[in-house]
Formats: sequence, structure tokens, C-alpha cells
Amino acid sequence: MIYGYIRVSTDKQTVENQRFLIQEFCRTEHISVDSWVEETISGTKSPKMRKLGRLLDKSKPGDTIICSEISRLGRNLFMIMSILNQLMDKDVRVWTIKDNYRLGDNILSKVLAFSFGLSAEIERTLISERTKSALSRKKAEGVRLGRPKGKPNAVHKLDQHSDKILRWISQGIPKVEIARRLHCTTGTLYSHLRRIAAMSPED
Repeated sequence: MIYGYIRVSTDKQTVENQRFLIQEFCRTEHISVDSWVEETISGTKSPKMRKLGRLLDKSKPGDTIICSEISRLGRNLFMIMSILNQLMDKDVRVWTIKDNYRLGDNILSKVLAFSFGLSAEIERTLISERTKSALSRKKAEGVRLGRPKGKPNAVHKLDQHSDKILRWISQGIPKVEIARRLHCTTGTLYSHLRRIAAMSPED
């Protein structure tokens, strides 16, 4: 099965240029596309959020995916490497036209697949080590990680507006309007007023 994969980032771009490149390539190679996969989505999105993800899942050993250039698969190096590594593990060939990549059952592809997998593993290890190091440093400094369950916020959203709120209320301004001016819900406003009342000294 030969798939033609086309991706554009916005609906202002056209898929026709990529389709033409793939068709011309197939004509010179004396092959034809069995199925087209086209989508309009940013290459920064995870493959799982794209039609590409479904193509990765359903592709089988011996299949070929043709695209105009390797950047159609993704917009960062590790994403592209992960996709290529997954496809080569499944013995699915990837051909790109502008870059002239032929990734499949050959020694270069096997070297690349090993490099891709190793690079991704190193990156995962580095992220894990950085996270562990940061947490250990915080603990050594005596920082308690996370907010204790049930502990109230030390600072409330409307504390800095208390005087203004009381002045508006004394002027007879409706609480709905006060909430609108403060960009909060009436529920938040009422909670603040109850907190003020609870802190006021008794007569």
C-alpha cells in the first residue's frame, strides 16, 4: 500500500502543490498512490491529534508513505525522529521528495533508526534527571512541595479591592455591577464580603 501524505498548516494554504509533487514523483518512479491522507493542522500538534496518527497505526510492513518533504511529518526534530523510528520499526518505508530521503530496509535506515531511538531515550533520561534534581534541591532547601490539602489561600483575589468594594456598596451600586467591574463572578464577590464580615470586630 502506498500512501500520499499531505499536510498544510492553515486553510489559506493549498494542498495542490504537494499533491502535484507526489504525483510527478510517482510518475517518474512508475508507481501510483493507493490512498491519500490530507489534513490542515499545525505540525506542532501531536501525531495522535492528527490524521497522521491514524495512518501510523494502520500502516503495515511493506507499506510506503510519500510526502513532499520531511517537515510535513512534524515541526521539531524529536517529533520527526519519533515518527520515523515508529515507522521503521514496523518496516514501513518513508520517502520524501524535496529532501530525497529513502528510509526503509537498508543499512542507512537501520543506522538512522538506532540514532533516533537513542536520541529520544537520552532526551527522556535528561528530562527525568532534571526533574529529580530540581525536586531534591527544593527538599534540601526545606521547601515543602505542593500546597497542603485543605489549606486556604493566603491571598484572595479581591483583597486589594476591599475599600473600593465597600465604597461602591455604600453608594448603592448593585453587586452584579461591582462584580462586572472587578471581572469576577457574583459568587466570588459574596464570598469576599462574608470574609470581611467574619473579620470585622463585634460591637
